[in-house]
Amino acid sequence: MLKANDPSLRSWIPVSPDSDFPIQNLPFGIFKTAHRSPRVGVAIGEFVLDLVAVAEFGYFDALNINKKVFGSDALNDFIALGKPAWRAVRERISDLLNEKNMALQSQKEARKQCLLLQSDVQMLLPVRIGDYTDFYSSIDHATNMGKMFRDPANALLPNWKHIPVGYHGRASSIVVSGTPLHRPKGQLKPADAEVPTFGATKLLDFELEVAFIIGKPTKLGDSISTAEAENHIFGLTLFNDWSARDIQSWEYVPLGPFLSKNFGSSTSPWVVTLDALEPFRVKGYTQDPKVLPYLEYSGDRNIDINLEVSILPAVSSSGVENGQETVVCHSNYKYMYWTMEQQLAHHTVNGCNVNIGDMMASGTISGPEEGSVSVSGNVRGKFCRRSKLIYQPAVTAFPRATGFSSFSSPNFLMTHSCTGISSGLSGIQLYGFPFSASCASSLRACVKPDPFRKPSFSSNWNTFRIMRSRSCAVSPRRTFRSICFCRE
Repeated sequence: MLKANDPSLRSWIPVSPDSDFPIQNLPFGIFKTAHRSPRVGVAIGEFVLDLVAVAEFGYFDALNINKKVFGSDALNDFIALGKPAWRAVRERISDLLNEKNMALQSQKEARKQCLLLQSDVQMLLPVRIGDYTDFYSSIDHATNMGKMFRDPANALLPNWKHIPVGYHGRASSIVVSGTPLHRPKGQLKPADAEVPTFGATKLLDFELEVAFIIGKPTKLGDSISTAEAENHIFGLTLFNDWSARDIQSWEYVPLGPFLSKNFGSSTSPWVVTLDALEPFRVKGYTQDPKVLPYLEYSGDRNIDINLEVSILPAVSSSGVENGQETVVCHSNYKYMYWTMEQQLAHHTVNGCNVNIGDMMASGTISGPEEGSVSVSGNVRGKFCRRSKLIYQPAVTAFPRATGFSSFSSPNFLMTHSCTGISSGLSGIQLYGFPFSASCASSLRACVKPDPFRKPSFSSNWNTFRIMRSRSCAVSPRRTFRSICFCRE
């Protein structure tokens, strides 16, 4: 076990037992304030550790790292230092924050400069994303989709169990969680219409995904094996691939989604390193038929993270506040049929080069049990269950991870606050709960190091009264809770 992953570690910084950011996590992100330029930070409890300040006080001197990388507006320069440097910095931060270490703890001025409340900073997009690929790697999701739109007896297409299916998307409109998005417009053709019309989507959907960020580049013509893949992955974020389903249904043949997807995708501001997730590695699916040699791998490569989506109406239909949360589905990241390592190996087997900051998303994540499929923003207000299927062109939203703690210890993963649904979507239903004219979500992500509890993700979707807003309101709570709205 890595020293920084030790579940017995405690920080001298007060960390709530259900905090998203215990000392075992220490995710990296980019932030700024009114008086500090964009820079690298690490989350701990309700605070952000300013790595520029930490370096200026000399706490990284023994690492022989160029301090300038911490003053960048993206993590790319830091990531370019390589895995030994990422691990050394995380281990050093863990040591500095350990309750037994007085080096920073005893220095009042250093503490003042190095630690900022998360509520006082603005989180930015964590990396410069050159390229984005979206996979389709949940067998339960692919099966559910096939049962709905094709022959249930042949739900999976012939190639699905032979290759990690994916498509190359655009990176220009990937934004940090909380960024407002315009409600997309495009061509719409209802089933009973003879010709398409032009207008704003009425079926805006969202997809719960986990994305990994490339940490080591390759040259054109090179490929990455499954055994080498981990050395090329910096960490994971939460990812929401917004989708306009009514636009998608008309445009996706023959080349797949276009305007229905490229208007925006949201990613969490915090990136959790693979090192931090190592305690949750588990065995994956038995892949039958046997995959080709370049996709074979050894060891436990899946990650056991519980996924949960819930809806928390802020206002009832009668206008009365209602705080009762309803869970609409459960799933787990371990249900990925194709692992990250296989995805990356397949992506590069033809010699396609990858660059630092490239992002690769998992595709919608569903599970095998009833209630563990992802639930979509609903087509024509209908929901149906077929054996173990809850109607779903996809789901999603933002996960919250819990798990990791036997003694009030640290939570941890990524915090992902939400971009809301735009006005004019009052007819859409999410698992039977009507969206108001505007909608927002709050989310937490965490993972606590506890061998007796699994990490989990959950999302809380809140409906609000009609209102307009051009900015995000970030509360001073332990997680970023944004109220953001799409604009026409």
